[in-house]
Amino acid sequence: MYRKHFGLTGFPFDKDIPAEDLFVSAAMQELSVRLAHLIEMNGIGLVTGDAGSGKSCSTRAMIARLHPGLYKVLYVPLSTGNPMDLYKSISWKLGLPVERSRAALYRQIKCEVTRLSTEARTRPVLILDEAQGLRSDVLEEMRLLTNYAMDAQNRLCLLFCGQSELRRRISMAVHEALNQRVVVRFHLPPLARDEVGAYLTHLLRRVGTELPLFEPAAIEAIFQAAQGLPRKVNLLAHHTLIAAALQKAKTATADHVQAALSEVS
Repeated sequence: MYRKHFGLTGFPFDKDIPAEDLFVSAAMQELSVRLAHLIEMNGIGLVTGDAGSGKSCSTRAMIARLHPGLYKVLYVPLSTGNPMDLYKSISWKLGLPVERSRAALYRQIKCEVTRLSTEARTRPVLILDEAQGLRSDVLEEMRLLTNYAMDAQNRLCLLFCGQSELRRRISMAVHEALNQRVVVRFHLPPLARDEVGAYLTHLLRRVGTELPLFEPAAIEAIFQAAQGLPRKVNLLAHHTLIAAALQKAKTATADHVQAALSEVS
């Protein structure tokens, strides 16, 4: 309803924003540089952050920058099963027939990764999102999957992406061999206080307005309530504009944010 009231061409806080239109915070810029380094090294990376901090969006932006003719991206969003289940998911992503045994699945994935990197001149990139749910035996299998030529060659770039718990798990003694092989690790923080206003302005500009629809006090209230987490900022800003539109206000105030809190709590 607030689209018509504020003269917007769309909903500014939807999650289906194209990768090239994402707001680039200082932390996301640093992460972008680190991920580019990871791709160049063909190593193992670890990206963590609180729920709603933008980990998946950052990963999506990275994927969008990779040339499809030079990189084969395998994105597995969630796997809470055993190694066999994850091997099946990777095989499907590679377009391979699903073997019945774990050893056969492991072998065919390794062979296809080798073929891609040596014959097709295509660099495979495996991204495991929501990786905090991976079992310990799966984490160990993923380390073995990156071992080529007796650990002398890097043919598979592997990125673990998950919530903060993942960093603690990989640092445990049982995963020391994996932890030593992580060449890039980054914890994505929330938006800084002075970035929230620019973030809201960026999203509003995408839907056709340059007007400052959020008063400074409202921006501060959104930052405090959402703790700078983009997903929470989006949800709270959405309901704040609804509250402002219901009162036929020209801008959203801190009182509108307060009214919106009851909708998102």
